[in-house]
Amino acid sequence: MSPSNVPATHREVRLASRPERALDSDHFVVAEVPLPQPGPGQVLVRNRLMSVAASLRTLMRGDAGMPMPSFEVGRPLSAPAVGEVVTAPEGGTLRPGDLVSHWAGFREYAVMEADAVQPVDLTVLPDPVAYLSQGPSAWIGVVRGAEVREGDTVFVSGAAGGLGTLAGQFARLRGAGRVIGSTSSQRKADYLIETLGYDAVVLRGAGPIEDQLRKAAPEGIDAVVDTVGGEQLQAALALARPGARVGLIGALSAQVSGENTAPVEIDVFSLILRGIQLRGVSGARHRDALAEYQETFGRWLREGSVTVPHARLSGIDQAPRALMELLEGHHIGTVVVEL
Repeated sequence: MSPSNVPATHREVRLASRPERALDSDHFVVAEVPLPQPGPGQVLVRNRLMSVAASLRTLMRGDAGMPMPSFEVGRPLSAPAVGEVVTAPEGGTLRPGDLVSHWAGFREYAVMEADAVQPVDLTVLPDPVAYLSQGPSAWIGVVRGAEVREGDTVFVSGAAGGLGTLAGQFARLRGAGRVIGSTSSQRKADYLIETLGYDAVVLRGAGPIEDQLRKAAPEGIDAVVDTVGGEQLQAALALARPGARVGLIGALSAQVSGENTAPVEIDVFSLILRGIQLRGVSGARHRDALAEYQETFGRWLREGSVTVPHARLSGIDQAPRALMELLEGHHIGTVVVEL
C-alpha cells in the first residue's frame, strides 16, 4: 500500500465495559478514529489478519494476573496480527510492503516501535495464518511439557482448539503410537479422527471423562498435553502410567469465563508413587525452543505433513463475534479475522 492511499481514519475495537459473566456484544465498541501518525523510530502497519484466543477473555478482567497488562476500558483491545508495512524509519531493515507480525490487532492500522514487530518470512512458514496460530505453545507443550517419545500414548485435552489441533499432529510426527483427544461435540470428534488422524476422542458431556478415557487408553497414558484443567486433567492423571509426563499449557475450564485461577484436586501421594511429572510450560520460559519449532513446523507445512486448521471471519466488526464464538466452542482450530 502506498502512503498516498492511506485514509484519514480507521476503525478499532475497544473494551466498552468489563464483563462479569458471559461475554456479549455490549462489552465491545467499534470506533472510527483518526489514523495514528508514526513518530521517529516507529512503523505504520496496515493489519490484514488477526487471531483471537481464550486468554483475551482473562485480560478483560481488571486483575488478570498475567504477564501482560489487563485491557483498559475505553481503550482498544490487542491480539496477534499480521500486517503490511506502510511507512518505516529510514535506514532500518523494514521497507513498505513488508509483512510483519505483532500484538496490535483489533484495529485496521497500528503504529509501533520498529523493533516491536517481527518479519513474516513466507519461505519459513509458508502460510500467514501459521504466524497467528498457537503453534509455538503446542510445540512447547509437546516437546518440553509432555516430552512426547516414540510409541507413547498421548492425551491432548481441548484437542479441537487452535493449540490442540496442532499438538496432536506434532505428537504423531514425533512418534506417538496412539493419540487421544477430548472435545465438546461429535462434529469436532469426527474431524479430529477423520482429518487430523487422532485415534480416539472423548466427549465432554457424554459421561465421566475418566471412564471414556479408560476405554480409549486401557493400558494408560504416557504423555499429556493439557489445555483445559478441571475434570479432564484429573482423568488424565488417574490414567497416567508410571513416569508419565504432563505438560500444563492452558486452563480453558477457567479461561472461557474469564477466571484467572483454575484449582484442581489431585492425589499428590499417588503422583509421587508413580513418578508422574507435572510441568507448567509457557512460551516466555522456553524461547530457546522457537528456532527448532519454526524450522520443523515450516518443513512439515511445506511437505504437507501438517495443516493449520482455522476458521476465518471477515471485517473488523466481526472481531468481537470471533472471540465470543471461540469461547462458546463454535469453531475448530485457530480463529482469525480478515481486516
